[in-house]
Amino acid sequence: MTKKTAYVSKLPDETGNIIWTDEENAIWSELITRQLACIEGKACDEYMHGLHKLNLPKDRVPQLGEVNEVLQAETGWQCYPVPALIGFGEFFKLLSEKKFPVATFIRTREELDYLQEPDIFHEIFGHCPLLTNPSFANYTQAYGKMGLQASHEQRVFLARLYWFTIEFGLLDTPQGIKLYGGGILSSPGETDYALNNEQVERQPFNILDVLRTPYRIDIMQPIYYMIPELAYLDEIRQFEVEEIMELVAKAQMLGLYPAKYPAKEAS
Repeated sequence: MTKKTAYVSKLPDETGNIIWTDEENAIWSELITRQLACIEGKACDEYMHGLHKLNLPKDRVPQLGEVNEVLQAETGWQCYPVPALIGFGEFFKLLSEKKFPVATFIRTREELDYLQEPDIFHEIFGHCPLLTNPSFANYTQAYGKMGLQASHEQRVFLARLYWFTIEFGLLDTPQGIKLYGGGILSSPGETDYALNNEQVERQPFNILDVLRTPYRIDIMQPIYYMIPELAYLDEIRQFEVEEIMELVAKAQMLGLYPAKYPAKEAS
C-alpha cells in the first residue's frame, strides 16, 4: 500500500468540495455509463438497492459530501479523502472508524479500462453502494478492527480475506452467480471474466482456504470464493479476533496453496 503512484489526489476546498476538470467529469461519465450497462442483471440485489439510494450523477464526479449524506443516514459510514496510496495502519484505522478511504483522483483516459491503484470511480461506484447495507458495512468495520490488532505478518494473510470478499467476492444465489466485490463491479473486463470464463475456479467460501490463497493485483483473477448471501458476512464478522488469528496462525503453519498464475516478470 505504500508503493509509488503516478496519481495525485485532489484536496477539498474550504467548502469541502473538490474541483474537477471538464475532462475528469467526462471520464467519470464514460466510466459510469459503461459500467451501469455492464452490470445490469449481474450485480447482487443489495448492491443495486444501494446504487439507487446513492443516485450517483452520470455527468460529473460526485462530491464526497453527497455520498456521505446517504451513507451516514443508512449505516453511519462516510467517505474519507486520502492520498492515492496509504499504509496498512491508516487503512485499518479508518475502516474501524466507519471511514471508507477514497483516493480523490480519477484515472486518465489512457488507463480507462484498468489501473492498479484504486481511484474515486472504483471506490465510489465499486464499494459505496454496498456500504448502505448493514451486513457489508458492519463486516467492513469489523475487518478494520481486526487489522488494527494484527501484526505485520498477520496483516499479510488478512489482506487475502479483504481481497476475496470486499474486492472480488461472488454470491452463489438461487438466481445464479451475482457480483458483490467492488473490484469486479467497477471493471467491465473483470465483470465478464468472473461470470463467464470457463477456466476460472469458483469455490465455496472457507476462511482457511481464503487465507492460504495467493493472488496478484495486476491480472484477471484465476479463483473466486462464493458466499450464499450477503448476510453470510455477518457470520464471518461474529468470529472473535482471537479465533481469526488462530486461523491465520494455522494458515501460516500450513503455508500458501500453489499459485494459480505465473510468477510476475521482473521489471
